Amino acid sequence: MLGNGQKEVCFFQATLFFTVGLAEVRTTMKEQAERFRPYLSMAVICERVLQERDGVLSLIRIITQINIAGPDEEMRPTPLQLTAVVAFTAGFVRGKYRVRVRPVSPSGIEVGGAEIPAFFEGEDRGVNLIFNVGLVMKEEGIFWFDVLFEDELVTRMPLRVLYQRVAPGFPPIS
Repeated sequence: MLGNGQKEVCFFQATLFFTVGLAEVRTTMKEQAERFRPYLSMAVICERVLQERDGVLSLIRIITQINIAGPDEEMRPTPLQLTAVVAFTAGFVRGKYRVRVRPVSPSGIEVGGAEIPAFFEGEDRGVNLIFNVGLVMKEEGIFWFDVLFEDELVTRMPLRVLYQRVAPGFPPIS
């Protein structure tokens, strides 16, 4: 059974945590006003996106890794069709801005990319951006998909590509 002193300590810790949390939020809002960019709500890579009439998104098969199988010692160039979804909450931002997704190969080479103009209405209003990404994977490793708001890096989405050599007639090991 806990004594009165222990209850006060637990309450104090919870209150302290809450206070620290509020201070962090205030700092973040100040930083957002100084940087003048929206809050990132989501950035993911998936196979498909369904968008209902009311604007609600359903993301199908969110992925961070792709396994490619083939008969050769080295991976052959393999075309992939993916979807990148980036969602922002406007905060202080109002007006039309550029948002870009820039894929970077494991060897550090930019391999295409797409840019979409986005209109931000401010406050709690959100913007959902859907990028159709067609790439030819030529190497194993981590591909990074940089998300840029007006040419400023906001976040990076990783996609690991693994290659497995399989003998003809044998399925790859999952």
